[in-house]
Parts: sequence; structure tokens; C-alpha cells
Amino acid sequence: MTENGDGSIRIADDVVAVIAGLSATKTPGVAGMSGGITEGWAKRVSGKNVTRGVSVEVGQVETAIDLRVIMEYGAKIHEVARELQENVKEAVENMTGLAVVEVNIKVEGVDFKEETPPPEEEKGVR
Repeated sequence: MTENGDGSIRIADDVVAVIAGLSATKTPGVAGMSGGITEGWAKRVSGKNVTRGVSVEVGQVETAIDLRVIMEYGAKIHEVARELQENVKEAVENMTGLAVVEVNIKVEGVDFKEETPPPEEEKGVR
């Protein structure tokens, strides 16, 4: 919460969680957010609830963010995680003015995108 001559400003936890969740899902290499063990092992969550897999603690001038994510198979997890931390921190700080003190990431799964085999050409009988 910040105060000025006009009153005070308080940013809700859910606002920070939505910003962090949207920023996370837009990071290349992140397949999706995880709902955690209670919602199924490494279950990917649809974009309808972008706060799943996101926990935040919002203070008066700073915030801490915890993310549970599923990475794409083949991605360099450590590099994607660093980029994810930077993207989320930048988005939250730019949009809210809060200082992000930490972005903790827990990788809960890897998404194996199944490639569909090309359809077999029909063999003509003469």
C-alpha cells in the first residue's frame, strides 16, 4: 500500500498472481502451469484460471512470488527458469510498482508433445 496526498493504493494478491501467471505462460519453454499434487500430478491448467500454480505474498511495497510450472520437453530447464524469473519480475514491477524480492520456481513436470504421424497415403487398387 502506498499513500499520497490523495489517499492510499493497495494492490490485491490476485492482481499480482494474474500478472505473474500470464507472464509465465508467455515464456518460451513453459508448457503450462501446474495445479499441484492436490489437483493431479503435474496436471496442466488451462488459461481460464491463470492464478493456478501461482502463490504470492504482497506487502506494502514489495512482493514474493512462487510458481509451479510444467516445462516443454527438450527445453533447457535452467535457462527457461532464469528467463521466467526475469519475465515475471519485470511484468509485475512495471505494472504494479511493487518491488519483486524473489520469484521461486518449482518445476513439477515435463510436457511431451506427441507428434502425430503423417496420414498414410491410400494405396489405389487397379
